Amino acid sequence: MKITVFGSGYVGLVTGACLADVGNHVICVDIDADKVERLNNGEIPIYEPGLDDVVRRNHEAGRLEFTTDIKAGVDHGLFQFIAVGTPPDEDGSADLQHVLAVARSVGENMDEYRILVDKSTVPVGTADRVRAEVAAAIKTRGVELEFDVVSNPEFLKEGAALEDFMRPDRIVVGTDNPRVTELLRLLYEPFNRSRDRLIAMDIRSAELTKYAANAMLATKISFMNELANVAERMGADIEHVRIGMGSDPRIGYHFIYPGCGYGGSCFPKDVKALAHSARKAGHPAELLEAVEAVNDRQKRVLFDKISAYFNGDLAGKTIAMWGLAFKPNTDDMREASSRVLMETLWEAGASVRAYDPVASDEAHRIYGERSDLALCESAEEALDGADCLAIVTEWREFRSPDFNRMKELLKQPVIFDGRNVYDLAMVRPHGFRYYGIGRGDSTHQL
Repeated sequence: MKITVFGSGYVGLVTGACLADVGNHVICVDIDADKVERLNNGEIPIYEPGLDDVVRRNHEAGRLEFTTDIKAGVDHGLFQFIAVGTPPDEDGSADLQHVLAVARSVGENMDEYRILVDKSTVPVGTADRVRAEVAAAIKTRGVELEFDVVSNPEFLKEGAALEDFMRPDRIVVGTDNPRVTELLRLLYEPFNRSRDRLIAMDIRSAELTKYAANAMLATKISFMNELANVAERMGADIEHVRIGMGSDPRIGYHFIYPGCGYGGSCFPKDVKALAHSARKAGHPAELLEAVEAVNDRQKRVLFDKISAYFNGDLAGKTIAMWGLAFKPNTDDMREASSRVLMETLWEAGASVRAYDPVASDEAHRIYGERSDLALCESAEEALDGADCLAIVTEWREFRSPDFNRMKELLKQPVIFDGRNVYDLAMVRPHGFRYYGIGRGDSTHQL
């Protein structure tokens, strides 16, 4: 099939590459000429495990092209995927200007039937606005052309996006035209072979499904963080509680890990957008507001623990930080807990020695050169001369460190574990003070 994808960011690039990898001819259109040039030269603008190989292989085979030519993109594909950004406005609502701009472009350039596929995460009712934009552009041209609009939200986890696309849990298709449902079924057939994962529904339900799924996952995280704070004050260990809870199949073990808050490009934005949409629809979504408030508070937990340990005097202290990305296997620092911790430490007069396997360049892009920030080449380098260690991202390489060497490098043997990476039995023999999240009496001298 011939497919056009508008946007070559995270969702657009993964979508285009995976669709090309099963034999389709895909053109990705982006208004950023520099990004397009880099992609045509084999440079991948984002970090996602395995993506660079899939992009390069299909680009070299001629199945995946990158261009700034909007007309060429509209002419090319029966399917016109909209995979552009929907950043939050100041009021928390999703900014749809890029989505609607694509819709206008398709309406201004199409000469035959096209299917516009909303892949971006968009509020309920966006398909109606997309349809109106296309119709208005066609009317201005004085022609009559058929088109359809589909909601086909993405469910990609950063760090596992290729697996999620190639072997999806579900393929949600929202449309009011049964013929379009069957065309989408044909498009996704290569990813839908072992069992039927395609779930067809009306457009508005499909739009809400994406927000509902992310809001549910965010709620589980905030709920566990709230429980962790309770457990800590009651002398219980939230890790034991988590195992006891998760053994109930009605609850399960997924997304019930306590920590120092969620971040990234999806959960914070989508919870805000859904809460805003609910208010606009006349229903204050109090639970969603609470999820967001708990998460915002949780991002300060590590700073509060560090500040309390040093009796509120952090001036001149150096904090080693392991992890900058909001989660492992990505360089994404959007809404990351690391940013809140670093910025509050700097405000308190402390400096940071940080290490992340892949996100150091992103940190440098965000913060530039600072005298109070050292971006280190290794985990050990970050420890050298620091007053304590804060673990913010649970990268695999942090799981089994050399605790004796860590103790030699740190000025004080103190670990603030924002992801509960370690068990007390791991650190106890080495004389560390250990402060986890919701670990009850774990803060005693070990």
